[in-house]
Amino acid sequence: MVNKVEFSKTLVPSYLKDLQVYQAGKPIDELAREKGLTKISKLASNENPLGPSPFAIREMTGGLWDLHRYPDMHAFKLKSALAELYNLKRENIILGNGSEGIMGYIVRAFLQPNEEVLTCDNTFIGFYILARSVGANLVKVPLTEDYRFDVVKLAESITEKTKIIYIANPNNPTGTYITKKEFDYLMDHVPGHVLVILDEAYFEFAKDEDDYPDSMQYRYDNVITLRTFSKAYGLSGIRVGYGFAHEFLISNLSKVKLPFEPNLIGQLGARGALYDQPHLERTINNNRTQYTRTFNYLQSKDFNPIKSVTNFIAFKTGSTEASDWMFTELLNRGVIIRPLKANEMPDFVRVSLGTPEEMDHYFEAMDEILPEYDKKFGRPGK
Repeated sequence: MVNKVEFSKTLVPSYLKDLQVYQAGKPIDELAREKGLTKISKLASNENPLGPSPFAIREMTGGLWDLHRYPDMHAFKLKSALAELYNLKRENIILGNGSEGIMGYIVRAFLQPNEEVLTCDNTFIGFYILARSVGANLVKVPLTEDYRFDVVKLAESITEKTKIIYIANPNNPTGTYITKKEFDYLMDHVPGHVLVILDEAYFEFAKDEDDYPDSMQYRYDNVITLRTFSKAYGLSGIRVGYGFAHEFLISNLSKVKLPFEPNLIGQLGARGALYDQPHLERTINNNRTQYTRTFNYLQSKDFNPIKSVTNFIAFKTGSTEASDWMFTELLNRGVIIRPLKANEMPDFVRVSLGTPEEMDHYFEAMDEILPEYDKKFGRPGK
């Protein structure tokens, strides 16, 4: 029998004891079981509502007969496809189970207890958890008034203890981004021995912004770019992420990487998705249309949404109670959104952008609950 008291004293490091487990969005099947609903729109996890590319499905299906074989440990074909697309060498590429998997490699390879990680408030909590899981000291500065990473305060906060700087660009959960000018300013102040993580999970949605700093247009030896097939490419279920960096960084990350990640089906699906540019374009076009509809709807209802360049929109409800109430009432109507309490934004919620039908469902459900919402809380924009 496990002696939890003794294990807590001797087995579990102090920095793990109070660490909170990452909470994912509620699954569709779980909500269907709980509520007995047949019409459900999951708008909580920033997934691609159009689903995976047919090319990706074809590649994955073709690989099913090889499931008794281990995948290519070096993912030669997928890395070659990425290298060709981004004009890199395979030695500049690392793959993992989602971009979070590569973040895990980074903290294992480069962080030790009590070393310092610098980032901002209200960003991707998965990185907070990973950094704290190795006992690193997490130093956070506030976002700007318009909910963006504050590069000036980040630069001012760099010390001799700073080991890693984490920037989500665009940022989750706010959907905002730092500009080319801001990125240049920050890098002018970052010492060469400090590693900068640029988490570009939503790159495909932001890349057409004129002042968005596509990290592949820069060549810094101390920057690692993280991207994923989980968002725009519609492959969240197979968990494939990729990173670009100097060969020295990649070679050391490879030392702590688990063998055979990503798995066989993940490698095949990701490579197939890369070749289906029309599917990616359809995804971006649908996102653009639904963003305009949803942003305008929320503005018309006096919720002051944050301007976003991603596939989600965050908006202020006014209080924790209002966020929780809205989440529950929409859930009862088959619409799943994301309260942002875990991101230390308890008076905000986030809605992912779905298909036209899913967004119609969301608008209808909101229209149903708003009269009661007004009685209880009032709208923050009024």
